[in-house]
Amino acid sequence: MELLIAGIVIVIFIFIVSNINIVTQAHAFVIERLGTFHTVWSTGLHVKLPFIDRIAKRISLMEQVSDFPPQPVITKDNVKMQIDTVVFYQITDCKLFTYGVQHPIAAIENLTATTLRNIIGELELDATLTSRDIINTKMRSILDEATDPWGIKINRVELKNIIPPKEIQDAMEKQMKAERERRELILRAEGEKNSAILVAEGRKQAMILEAEANKESEILRAEAEREATIRRAEGEAEAILKVQEATALGIQKINEANPSNAVLAIKSLEAFSHAADGKATKIIIPSSIQGVAGLATSVAELLNSTSAANAAESAKK
Repeated sequence: MELLIAGIVIVIFIFIVSNINIVTQAHAFVIERLGTFHTVWSTGLHVKLPFIDRIAKRISLMEQVSDFPPQPVITKDNVKMQIDTVVFYQITDCKLFTYGVQHPIAAIENLTATTLRNIIGELELDATLTSRDIINTKMRSILDEATDPWGIKINRVELKNIIPPKEIQDAMEKQMKAERERRELILRAEGEKNSAILVAEGRKQAMILEAEANKESEILRAEAEREATIRRAEGEAEAILKVQEATALGIQKINEANPSNAVLAIKSLEAFSHAADGKATKIIIPSSIQGVAGLATSVAELLNSTSAANAAESAKK
């Protein structure tokens, strides 16, 4: 009997424990009572009534990501391409998410495909390739509004890949190649132009520097010649001044000596002898020197006669 009671207690304990549920962080449980919605369990410890309450759905409240396969779309200029999208969403109302739509993820995928076709159908190929941000913003706005009745909030929508047809890809590659070649030619031409400009500027600067150097050399040469001329003139002036000073000093000495007329006559003759050195073809003798010359001749004759007389007397003796 005791074993039976113990067994019954163990069964009751296990039954009670099996009806205790713990809801972890960022999760929620939708509870139905007798087949109808009863409540939503949030994080914590909960106990359900056996045979009455039922966990209808276990829901994650974290942000989730759905990567949908590529969808065929046609642009405004009739170009068919493949675009795959990534949708970031989060469940905000567990009751609406459970009872609002039967397959929420499939519904989001189909809604994303139809919305993408509508938006791309209004754009041309070039605009589609360059307007990802605009397309993402429009899709997020439309999807967020459409999924509100389902308790889902669309946080972001991203175009993962845009795959145009093969012939369009080849044409784009050729266009990109031509554009790169054009840029290369432009850069090369600009480089050659800049190089020619730099060479011309270098030559111009060299000519300017050479002209300045020649000008400075001419200025220095002219200054040197002027300085030499000044020094030569100063030397000649100083020499003339010295000669004049010497002449003046000689005249002063002569005046101080008070020479006689005979001395002056002799000096005049010496000066005349220097003048008559044989180079002149005509000599004009001043009258004063002529008188002195006659006097000198008379003196010379007198001296000669005296010498002859003295010689005769010596012979007689």
